[in-house]
Amino acid sequence: MSYAENALPEFDNEMASTRKVLERIPDDKLEWQAHPKSHTIGWNANHLADLPGWAISIFTQPEFDFMPTNGPRYQTPSLKTTKEIVALFDKNVAAARKALAEVKDSSMGDQWTLRGGDRVIFTMPRAAVARSFLMNHIIHHRAILCVYLRLNDIPVPGMYGPSGDE
Repeated sequence: MSYAENALPEFDNEMASTRKVLERIPDDKLEWQAHPKSHTIGWNANHLADLPGWAISIFTQPEFDFMPTNGPRYQTPSLKTTKEIVALFDKNVAAARKALAEVKDSSMGDQWTLRGGDRVIFTMPRAAVARSFLMNHIIHHRAILCVYLRLNDIPVPGMYGPSGDE
């Protein structure tokens, strides 16, 4: 079984669960934040909608530089409605799924680097980056949003079975 054949079922399941969480966010809660040191619901939702798009770089490029010295710095999107956020998520999931489906097994051991200009944040095999920096990172921000939903008395959707609200 290829890497893609092995990873796609989990990817599809996690993206479907993530979409359910994003869909639950009311527009009037996007500016809510749990603590002054915490990001808002809207920031987390925008970041979560953007993260699947990073798969294109992970699966097709040797590195990603979020602060290139000769170009613009990466910016998290700042969409203002849940509808826009879900649309970005759907677009990025489709592109990520395509990149994952087309990735060659022989490239999954290649080193991939995240950098901020001249500073290397990490270098790991592409397969490890797909697991930790892509999938675990998405699940991490989805969990933050689930806590934020709960703190705002918004029903949390089930993901690995029913939630306490179902």
